[in-house]
Amino acid sequence: MIKLAVSGAHGRMGSTIANLAVKDNEFNLAALLEHKDHVHLGKSIHGITVTSDNDQLQRADCLIEFTLPEATMANLKACVKHSVKMVIGTTGLNAEQEARVREASKRIPIVYASNMSIGVNTLFKLIQIAGKSLKGIQDISIGETHHIHKKDAPSGTAKTMYKLAEEASGRAVRFDPDKIKREGEVIGYHEITFETEYDTLKIIHNAKDRSMFALGALTAVRFLKNKSTGLYNMQDVLGLN
Repeated sequence: MIKLAVSGAHGRMGSTIANLAVKDNEFNLAALLEHKDHVHLGKSIHGITVTSDNDQLQRADCLIEFTLPEATMANLKACVKHSVKMVIGTTGLNAEQEARVREASKRIPIVYASNMSIGVNTLFKLIQIAGKSLKGIQDISIGETHHIHKKDAPSGTAKTMYKLAEEASGRAVRFDPDKIKREGEVIGYHEITFETEYDTLKIIHNAKDRSMFALGALTAVRFLKNKSTGLYNMQDVLGLN
């Protein structure tokens, strides 16, 4: 059984992960974290008291982290201290913070991905195939829509799409400013359009339920079970690399 810790336990992702984990016999909730000023700090979820003390991570085998960059860096340090594996889905990390993740992966195994969805990571693979296969590409554009609470725009997922398309095609890629939106409670919608001399190819992923990210994160935890060090992404987890 994997002893699991979840950061941002009262957040959308954290609560979804915890709810799925308690239904899965492979996991045992060991620690739930929240920031020190959270209104529900000290309350219990699934019999676990929510705490801001990340030294409680020593009770866990692996931490799933979907929070903000500053909190992620603090918990990264605690995971290294206590030799706890880590699955990081936090977006918006800057270059220095990503460098700290890479350095930490020399001591603990980490899955770091802009999007944990199995469907989205299949989308990433399709982008690579399209970029390499299509002839006469004239334009590649990316659009995405998320809920109004999302801080970063374009999203980490859109940035990954950009990078993969550019690397695969060898051509410039652009974000379509008219299609980068924050509205309502949209979980996540992403599209990429390849315009060639001969045809138009559009690949779309539309998130229906936030549970898809949680299921991907739990899949990543299982992947790390027998890993001792290293930095991995969801393509590694799913065997798509």
